[in-house]
Amino acid sequence: MNRAEKAGDVTITRDIFDAELEAIAQASHGDPFHILGPHWIERSGIALIVVRGFRRGATRAEIIWKSGGATSPADRIHDDGVFEALLSPETTGLRQNEPILPDSYRWRFHFPDGSEAECLDPYAFPPVLTDYDLYLSGEGTDLQKYEKLGAHLRELAGVKGVHFAVWAPNASRVSVIGDFNSWDGSTHPMRGRSESGIWELFIPELKEGTLYKFEILSRFGHHLAQKADPYGFAAEMRPKSASVVWDLHKYQWNDSTWLSARAARDWLHSPLTIYEVHAGSWRRKADEGYRWLTYRELADELIPYVKKMGFTHIELMPIMEHPLDASWGYQTLGYFAVTSRFGTPDDFKYFVDRCHQKGLGVLLDWTPAHFPRDGHGLAFFDGTHLYEHEDPRLGAHPDWGTLVFNYGRNEVRNFLMANALFWLAEYHVDGLRVDAVASMLYLDYSRQPGQWIPNVYGGRENLEAISFIKRMNEVLHEQHPGALTIAEESTSWPAVSRPTYVGGLGFDLKWNMGWMNDTLRYFSHDPIHRQYHHSELTFSMLYAFHENFVLPLSHDEVVHGKRALLEKMPGDDWQKFANLRLLFGYMYAHPGKKLLFMGSELAQRNEFWHEASVEWTLENSPWHHGIQRLVAYLNQLHTQEPALHQVDFEWSGFEWIEVNDAPASVLAFLRRGKASEDFVIAVCNFTPVVREYRIGVPRAGYYREILNTDSSFYGGTDAGNAGGVMAEPVPWSERPYSIKLKLPPLAVLYFKPRR
Repeated sequence: MNRAEKAGDVTITRDIFDAELEAIAQASHGDPFHILGPHWIERSGIALIVVRGFRRGATRAEIIWKSGGATSPADRIHDDGVFEALLSPETTGLRQNEPILPDSYRWRFHFPDGSEAECLDPYAFPPVLTDYDLYLSGEGTDLQKYEKLGAHLRELAGVKGVHFAVWAPNASRVSVIGDFNSWDGSTHPMRGRSESGIWELFIPELKEGTLYKFEILSRFGHHLAQKADPYGFAAEMRPKSASVVWDLHKYQWNDSTWLSARAARDWLHSPLTIYEVHAGSWRRKADEGYRWLTYRELADELIPYVKKMGFTHIELMPIMEHPLDASWGYQTLGYFAVTSRFGTPDDFKYFVDRCHQKGLGVLLDWTPAHFPRDGHGLAFFDGTHLYEHEDPRLGAHPDWGTLVFNYGRNEVRNFLMANALFWLAEYHVDGLRVDAVASMLYLDYSRQPGQWIPNVYGGRENLEAISFIKRMNEVLHEQHPGALTIAEESTSWPAVSRPTYVGGLGFDLKWNMGWMNDTLRYFSHDPIHRQYHHSELTFSMLYAFHENFVLPLSHDEVVHGKRALLEKMPGDDWQKFANLRLLFGYMYAHPGKKLLFMGSELAQRNEFWHEASVEWTLENSPWHHGIQRLVAYLNQLHTQEPALHQVDFEWSGFEWIEVNDAPASVLAFLRRGKASEDFVIAVCNFTPVVREYRIGVPRAGYYREILNTDSSFYGGTDAGNAGGVMAEPVPWSERPYSIKLKLPPLAVLYFKPRR
């Protein structure tokens, strides 16, 4: 016999009702709130309250009322553990159709082994997300989307717990699973929010530290997957992969002075020297199993070292959660989670806070170009290609075996946009170095003909990615004045570091990969052959001011058989060290901001390996320690001398003095600050012979030698000019005065006129 229950305007026949109970028990019901939780119903003209709950394996259950502690037994209406209590309003003290407060009762479930489980009813709580939240999500304009999706500690209807939300538009059912429900997807199925594709559920009484994932049953092929939270703030230590509930708002910051000053800082005309660090291998605890330093230990040890060395910024290779140590973080999986390898989110906030208190900026590597295929990640998220393109000609990266974001999808753009803003808003970082920008710009990047799809105009430009990059830069700079975005872009794409309103991509700075490649190739030549490769040094000035460049000697140059910087240099050890000092001296005089990878300042002989520490014992070697002293002094000069940082990006800050002396392999040039009287002259001798040399100078007076990379203080031979020279009224190189110099072998000299 069919029995009908009327709940509002919904009529449920007995057959349909039984089918829905079976769906609840089998964890395939897409609308659990329709069945579970409290409902007013009408039966035979009488208003009644029905409360249903489900706990797999339970044999008995009752409802415990908050008021008076009375209990109401529940009938088991499905053998797998669905229970129903049918109550009159008098039993609960409610008037007809009066809302049933979520904390007015608790379920108590009994199991065959005699154990019990007691809980508030998640299906008694109303939805949290508003229709406006859902609208912004679909539009792709919720810039703080991480405040809506993910897991958030909240108080709802007077009850503390965790609100979960996830975007899975092609799911037929999504559940929250975790250590609180034995990872059973049938226990906490979520509420689907109409056409938004978002599922949500408030689970009362959960706390910070709870482990969880989303179990997603796809409507296509009944694909079932357990996924980490794309918006999760913390994660388990690999190889485990659960997300962790974390309260990001409890940390008390102490960097307001830094943030206020940053907002007014003009970094393009300020000193900017970056120390690039892999957090897992900068230093290790040899006496404790060779373990990593924690974020707090890095604060105690890395910050004083970087301050001593005179760098202005620390750039961390990706510290977002990633499954494989050997990826160095570049195959990011948890975009909103700092990796648990080194501590908690609060620990990382402490690190950033301490950096700011000590006057150091913090930059993060950010990887919006691709993501790994790991089963618990973004790939094939809801049984469809949700975050990536379905067609591998668009959605698969041929070089790295990873997947490419679908930049044309509103929700995906929103995910990445919110993520970029997240690190600045929640972790106070000072900017993002965006990895692999070139692979985002070109549809045919690393692809052969037939392996890529042209854009709507038949071109190779990825119009959707370009649009995303421009908008990301606009919004980030609007919301966080003084923050930096830096592009690792290896092609000649125009105006990468120009504002979008003049047709640029909107980055502040771009890595100068051309300078890096040409310079390292030149230095690899035996000095006797360098006269034939002179243009490899001078060519950089043909394009030096096309972009706002950073000169990078990064981790990419000291891995995979490329050898450490010292070992790239030709000759015996004396020449190797002299060449490296020459390289650094030339780099710091060349227009552009500076970046140096950890260990290079010690002339480390070994390549970067993520499981090894920087070779700190080299500080005991005079030659290695000399390189370290030189880098520290170059950073000091870079900061102290306006001529070395104020005008890095236009011709008014640079002037050739000697550019054509290829036979002698000598270069001389002048760097100017904003004030005409602020200038420094750099003279570089790229051969291992001492030369008597004359160069023209702008004016009379004494020219103090403020740097000699051949000083014995740095491990050199002390050839030089006894601290300075007097200009003579001898015209030279179309200048009215000149100075006669002794050029040390394989060395750079800096001169500054005495006022």
